[in-house]
Amino acid sequence: MIRGEGACLVCGKSIVYYPHAKEMECIMCHKKYESYASCEDGHYVCDDCHAEKGIQVIMEGCREMDLRDPILIMQKLMENPYIYMHGPEHHIMVGAALLTAFYNSGGYSERGGKTAFNTALEEMKDRGREYPGGSCGYWGCCGAAVSTGMFISIITKATPLTGKSWGNANLMTSKALEAIARLGGPRCCKRNSFTAAAEAVKFVKENLGVEMELSENIKCNFSEENQQCLKRRCPYNEKGTT
Repeated sequence: MIRGEGACLVCGKSIVYYPHAKEMECIMCHKKYESYASCEDGHYVCDDCHAEKGIQVIMEGCREMDLRDPILIMQKLMENPYIYMHGPEHHIMVGAALLTAFYNSGGYSERGGKTAFNTALEEMKDRGREYPGGSCGYWGCCGAAVSTGMFISIITKATPLTGKSWGNANLMTSKALEAIARLGGPRCCKRNSFTAAAEAVKFVKENLGVEMELSENIKCNFSEENQQCLKRRCPYNEKGTT
């Protein structure tokens, strides 16, 4: 597999997005799906195969880290070669990093401790992997933002029938989504993840009274892997180049 500038995991060529879904066969598991994307040579990798090893990296990494800053947690996870520049693994990683920082900040001291935290991580994995890649453009709702809503839902035990917790989970998603949308496109899973997590840190402090840490100067060093990087227009661009 090749990790590169939004590249195909099979051949390294650029990903092409289509206006309408087509039936495609995953080159790894050979299951057939309706998809909006393949590489220039027609290679298609389904969300499950794309994210499988990355999810394992996220789960193992979050269980081991004692950091209180979800951005730092994500940056460490992102250095692993199985966390690609873009991909549905980010839909799990944002919420998992927030759960980890929340736990390390004392957020689970009255919520069941380590056992409850591990259960929450598993729940985040199950919920996050259901959210499809490409939803930022095709559904108008980025998975990084939805991941923050899942995080709030999990820690407050929200369901479709609860009151305040239901509202907070939806409000969290809306705040993260607005912040992401204001930066503009095209998509960047790194930029969106940082933005969503930063909004969640503020939201948790204001609404749940748990104070996680947040880097004052967030810098991204993945721009060379992103053909569509906003460069100077991105608030996290390390080099500030055009």
